[in-house]
Amino acid sequence: MGKTIQLKASDGHTFDAYVAEPAGQPRGLVVIAPEIFGINKHIQSVADGYAADGYLTVAPALFDRVQRKYDTGYSQPEIMAGVEVMKKMSFDHAMMDVAAVLEFGKSAGKAAIVGYCWGGVVAWLAASRVPGFSCSAPYYGGGIPNFLNEKPLCPVMFHFGETDQSIPMEKAKAVVAAYPNEQAFFYPADHGFNCDHRGSYNAEAAKLARERTLGMIRKYVG
Repeated sequence: MGKTIQLKASDGHTFDAYVAEPAGQPRGLVVIAPEIFGINKHIQSVADGYAADGYLTVAPALFDRVQRKYDTGYSQPEIMAGVEVMKKMSFDHAMMDVAAVLEFGKSAGKAAIVGYCWGGVVAWLAASRVPGFSCSAPYYGGGIPNFLNEKPLCPVMFHFGETDQSIPMEKAKAVVAAYPNEQAFFYPADHGFNCDHRGSYNAEAAKLARERTLGMIRKYVG
């Protein structure tokens, strides 16, 4: 189990962050960029998992800039509410918050960022806009095709679902074509396949994607 602390971004904004610590000396830092459901039990469990693998893991409450303590489930009304909160978010602000997490965790060593859904877009942008990451793993970020002029400063590993309508195959393939030097994997799965709290959860795809992500983190972070 982790704990919630408060961090401060460069513009003075304070926000919550869920911190999960490894049992021993950290192998590095892993930043978890959440879906549109806040730092809920699922995201906390993801952070706990990477902490168990030896990393100081931090999941920042990026939605605090719009609605503090945002934590919700996956029913259709909750999804729609999350979309409305997301629409009020600024990726520039998200980058400030991610940079604050990087500063907080710098004593742990090298850093990776892993993001899901909206957080997948955050992870993609952070690879280019927040110097200091050693690798990035965006999962099914529906907005990534809107940002194909980015120049990643670190290796990126994309994860896409073949039946994901939030980022259809043709758009996902356009991302891959634009960045041929980055790794990309496609799974016979839907949007949100990593989340075991959702109906679209795909255990096999989630396990394989996590193994690949952890392998990248081991290679570039430690």
